Amino acid sequence: MNSDKRSEIFRRLAAANPQPTTELNYRTPFELLVAVMLSAQATDVSVNKATALLFAEANTPATLLALGESGVKSYIRTIGLFNSKAKHLIASCAQLLEKHQGEVPADRAALEALPGVGRKTANVILNTAFGEPTIAVDTHIFRVANRTGLAPGKDVREVEDRLQRVVPKAYLMGAHHWLILHGRYTCVARNPRCAGCMIADLCDYTQTTWKCS
Repeated sequence: MNSDKRSEIFRRLAAANPQPTTELNYRTPFELLVAVMLSAQATDVSVNKATALLFAEANTPATLLALGESGVKSYIRTIGLFNSKAKHLIASCAQLLEKHQGEVPADRAALEALPGVGRKTANVILNTAFGEPTIAVDTHIFRVANRTGLAPGKDVREVEDRLQRVVPKAYLMGAHHWLILHGRYTCVARNPRCAGCMIADLCDYTQTTWKCS
């Protein structure tokens, strides 16, 4: 895929959604951190249902820590891997209070040092909470980048690095959200909805319904 096609892909995505953002509900960087940590192997809908109740009770590192693991679990039992997530949340809250005065750090190394926070989560926080042009490659972005030919790679880090190089600078801030939403609602894993895809004519994917119809 050449640079002109890439630019046109993002021009169309931006025109359709000028202010893209996460579908996770949050009001502060800490709430976003909690929501993203809970979202692993879970839907945003399920996370939003759980955090609506959790944040009404505790939405700071101190108040969440006061709940303890068992208290946190009572709010997130409907989410997959809730035992390990509760453990990581409590440990992260303790570290935020001890090392960062209860604030979410706007620093990759500090974020990735938090229990349960990896590169993908750190990228989401840096982009969405702190306005850095990072791209968090999840399964949706990995699929879209490879299937379309936008930025193919054998693993998520290779795709991330390639996207950082090839996405036009004007679109870097929103690229993460546009690609996730495109993968979530159009370029789905099974039976991609190519017939209604706004970038189908720019896509390198050969086994598409729009080309076969």
